[in-house]
Amino acid sequence: MTTPRLLAFAQLLRLPNVFTAFADILMAACAVGTITAGPELVFLLLGASGCLYLFGMVLNDICDVRDDEAKQSFRPLPSKRIGLKVAVMVAVGLLFAGLIFAGLVDGFASTTFAVAAGLSVVIVLYNWIIKHFWIGPVAMGSCRFLNVLLGSLAFAPESLIPWHLASVIGLYIVGVTWFARTEEGDSRKIQLVGAAIVMALSVGLAVAVPVHLSAGDSPVYFPYLLVLFGFVVGTSVVAAIHKPTPKMVQAAVKRSIFGLVLLDAILATAFVGWPGLLIVLLLIPAIWLGKWVYST
Repeated sequence: MTTPRLLAFAQLLRLPNVFTAFADILMAACAVGTITAGPELVFLLLGASGCLYLFGMVLNDICDVRDDEAKQSFRPLPSKRIGLKVAVMVAVGLLFAGLIFAGLVDGFASTTFAVAAGLSVVIVLYNWIIKHFWIGPVAMGSCRFLNVLLGSLAFAPESLIPWHLASVIGLYIVGVTWFARTEEGDSRKIQLVGAAIVMALSVGLAVAVPVHLSAGDSPVYFPYLLVLFGFVVGTSVVAAIHKPTPKMVQAAVKRSIFGLVLLDAILATAFVGWPGLLIVLLLIPAIWLGKWVYST
């Protein structure tokens, strides 16, 4: 397979973004203790999450192929660098692989498999129908919500921690998706401001994560890290609101997507301390691949 062919598949998969899905799983594993108690299960969860995420990326291009032929002919499918039938086979393969990985975690009649199946359904509905309506960002946020539950709910079924963390990440992605909704054209400032407020609310919700822990168990630097996160992502978001051109909005969206890895790492520190920041290392392959492969 030639290098251009590999590049086409990497673009079809939006490969840099899969590391954000991995970050969700690792954060969730830190929160419920699986990262140390069941590392072999974490690898299966990473496989399930990664495959289902990539399935969603491929399905997105399959569903949008007609629109992309007119507006974004450089993408792999409209440019014919990858055939539509091949893309369908890749999508089906990723879907089944993701469900199999999930089933291997704790059985095919388990919470993990049920969450993976639910995530698959939401991914299909989002790409097929929902993304064309105003509720699209909510559906995308629901995918991330379920991705966090995929990595945590089965291991802490009676705890509120998985639900709280899933809400933080899900709400953040609702805001990012809303912010990116018109990134290819002229964005309205009021829409961008509304999306930024939703993202800020997710950070506010994150501040409350330590309430699930005993006094003194959460590191004192946790809220300061959240402030740092707000600055890192917020500067590009504010710049895009001030000058809502496609270039500025897309730059803010890209930083916000990769910023999810930082947010996951910071949330992990609430439970495991500074080692949680090692999740940030996922940004290295994501940014490196991002030099050749678009993320939005």
